[in-house]
Amino acid sequence: MAGRGDPPEGTPEGFPGGGEDEYRSVVFDEAFVRAARLQEFSARERMGEHAQAVRSLPSATGRSGSRQAVLLVLLVLLAFGTAVYLGVRNPYQPPVDQRAEPLRTTVVRLAPRDPVPGGEPARLLAHSPAAEHRTGAAGIDLPVAGRTMHFAESQVVAALGIAKDYLVASSLEPDVLTGATVRPPRLLLDPDQLAQFDRSVESPADDGRHAPAAWLVRFDPREVALADPAARVRGTLRFEETGPDTLDVMADHTYTYALRPAVRGTGPVAAASLFTVHRVVHFRFDREDLRAHRAELLSSTSEAGPQACGADTTGSLKPLLAGARAPGADGGPAVTDPYATDRPAAPSLCGALAPKAQPSL
Repeated sequence: MAGRGDPPEGTPEGFPGGGEDEYRSVVFDEAFVRAARLQEFSARERMGEHAQAVRSLPSATGRSGSRQAVLLVLLVLLAFGTAVYLGVRNPYQPPVDQRAEPLRTTVVRLAPRDPVPGGEPARLLAHSPAAEHRTGAAGIDLPVAGRTMHFAESQVVAALGIAKDYLVASSLEPDVLTGATVRPPRLLLDPDQLAQFDRSVESPADDGRHAPAAWLVRFDPREVALADPAARVRGTLRFEETGPDTLDVMADHTYTYALRPAVRGTGPVAAASLFTVHRVVHFRFDREDLRAHRAELLSSTSEAGPQACGADTTGSLKPLLAGARAPGADGGPAVTDPYATDRPAAPSLCGALAPKAQPSL
């Protein structure tokens, strides 16, 4: 006789111990149930017509994919925002080419009150204020460079280097000094200033804009020759940022040249004399100038002597050579020392050359 727990016909054939024993080792824990994709409707829900027996649960994979998509969008937005921020903050902006201003010029002649000393170049230099000055380009020292708010150190070094190149080309190149060429300094000018430079060279005028002496040092080769091709130089260079896209360099140097009269015939060589030029040049550079290795000259002041106050210096400087004396120099304008740097220019277009600026023979 079957027990109370057995089916009326006994245990089904082929399932020893009954079907319940087959699933006895399977545990339907809570995690398994939550992970199930199908869920049985309740009795009330099944009573509805055409109701399905089960419904699909939302896919965990779908929810995970949505979160990943949101995260991806956030990462893209973050990257874009970072790029915009760095672009705004980056000090190395694309070059901005600004139009150069016309050069403002001042040329002051310095007239001696005594005859110009003459002699051999080495002896004259040894007894002059230029005795301790360095020779040629070595006298144009570059200051210690550092970065500014908007310009890197390398850009400051580039600006100082271009300024020095221009000073060498315009004040120390023998072919420029003797009037053979103007090409070396011209090649270093901003293109916007080339027309003004060319007019100053070809049609000079004493109008504060077109004096060649503001651009370069040049002597008339028919009157003057170089007694020593290496000039003596001393001065300073300094830099200053004047805007987000402009860097200024101020050059203040004194150049001393040994000159003699131009050779005429086969007679003895004439005595040499010294000629001094104090140049103050204000350069401005934008980023395109630095890239193209060129300079813009904002202003230039030249004090040069010994010269006569009445000399016509529109085309070139007119040195008084050994033994010459400036007419009417006694009781003339205020004394000016071209070796004294970092001071305002003489108030007039002619000053008296300080006696101590001449060689003391």
